Amino acid sequence: MQIPDPHKLSLNTATVRQQWDLRQIIEGCARHDIRGISPWRDQVAALGLKETARLLKLHQLSVSGYCRGGMFPAATAAQRHASLTDNYRAVDEALALNAACLVLVVGGLPAGSRDLAGARQQVHDGLNALLEYARPQGMPLAIEPLHPMYAADRACINSLKQANDLIDVLGEEGLGLAVDLYHTWWDADFHHEIRRAGQKRLLAFHICDWLNPTQDLLEDRGMMGDGVIDIRGFRMAVEALGYQGFHEVEIFSRLNWWTKDPDEVLRTCKLRHQEQG
Repeated sequence: MQIPDPHKLSLNTATVRQQWDLRQIIEGCARHDIRGISPWRDQVAALGLKETARLLKLHQLSVSGYCRGGMFPAATAAQRHASLTDNYRAVDEALALNAACLVLVVGGLPAGSRDLAGARQQVHDGLNALLEYARPQGMPLAIEPLHPMYAADRACINSLKQANDLIDVLGEEGLGLAVDLYHTWWDADFHHEIRRAGQKRLLAFHICDWLNPTQDLLEDRGMMGDGVIDIRGFRMAVEALGYQGFHEVEIFSRLNWWTKDPDEVLRTCKLRHQEQG
């Protein structure tokens, strides 16, 4: 299928978080007939977990993923324990919202550390402990590899291969991948690694574009079609493997889309999803 199913469009709430609060975003998605949504924990906390769940049910929105858990590495055992406890809460919140998965940004180097291998071992250990909590409750965990530019501070798992290797070790029951094209489009092993993952591990698929040139490595993501990523080609590749989930638009754009009328942003997301997705 060349043109994406319009009902597979999901909005990561970061895309309009500077203009709207979560209530407004939920109501905006319903108004624009965007059937999927991926909220962030701070937004849910501000609105309230019960009220968020009520509004999602009222407007019949599906939660394509819950942002986010992870951030496992830390300098002390007490800090690691606190992180794990917070991740338990994230699992509970994801369950309350009937999310398809809890997305994990695993964390980078602990403060003052240069031990990248040690940080990755802490990610393994933290994931292993979190799986013991999430698996019995049936909440899938989705590892999101981030671009290598974030290895120090946000995620020391930077490729689909590294994520697949972790899943091989920890077991794929309740553990898979969140494939974000902003972070993975450059990877020469992309197609090999998604075939290795297969349908069972492909839990989430995030779309936006990489602008060339880009003005900010965190907050200058592009709308689909404005950059250099072959979004349709990558989307067709994951769907060819059996992925049937949402196509989640996640755009951090301090210089552009966060300054626009949010209704215009949602209209553009819908249009570009059909033209470029």
